[in-house]
Amino acid sequence: MKLLVVLIFCAVLLFFSGCLNYIQEVILYPDGSGEMHIDYWMKLPDKDSRNVANKIGIFNPDSIRNEFISAYSKINNITVYTDSTDSTTHAIVDFSFIHIDSLNLTKAFADSRFSFKKEQSGEIMFSQFILPITTGFGIDASEYNVIYKYTFSGSIISHNAHSVNNRTLIWNYTLSDIGGGKTISVLFRPHKLKKTPDWIYMLTGAVLTLVIFFLFRKKKS
Repeated sequence: MKLLVVLIFCAVLLFFSGCLNYIQEVILYPDGSGEMHIDYWMKLPDKDSRNVANKIGIFNPDSIRNEFISAYSKINNITVYTDSTDSTTHAIVDFSFIHIDSLNLTKAFADSRFSFKKEQSGEIMFSQFILPITTGFGIDASEYNVIYKYTFSGSIISHNAHSVNNRTLIWNYTLSDIGGGKTISVLFRPHKLKKTPDWIYMLTGAVLTLVIFFLFRKKKS
């Protein structure tokens, strides 16, 4: 069962008074590799609700690892903690991936239909499918929020995001917004480098230091 579906199932099962929040932040490079940060949390106000969540495994580090592990990604961090101020339990996952299409091979994203296709023009079309989820049981779907943030190494040409912050696109949905499913899509023109290598900064600093040194030396003489 996919991670977000499991989260909603758990929330419906327990009739949580609080809301479900899921944030997925991705840095996507021109070659399709990247880094992902996931943060989700739920209100678990009593022992019974915590027991159910533990049985399902959504806040168990080993179960979480099993959802995201693959031969094409590296898990860098899994953290689970409880915030005593509001009785929420959080799970944080950080990992890197060789190519975002490879996430389709993980349990958590098996039906997410990640697509990263280079057009003849050199532009790249990216998309991800967000699964439909039905809560039922009188649960107010507007109380559950999912956010997707993607930062692209390139110039954005077209997109269907709800908001934009420089090269970061943001989609913000309640579960009722998702309905029968949503596809987030972006067309962008990639930069040549996925990021400026550290050695460039070091070389630039060394050259500037030498220039300043010889200028002062020339002045003294």
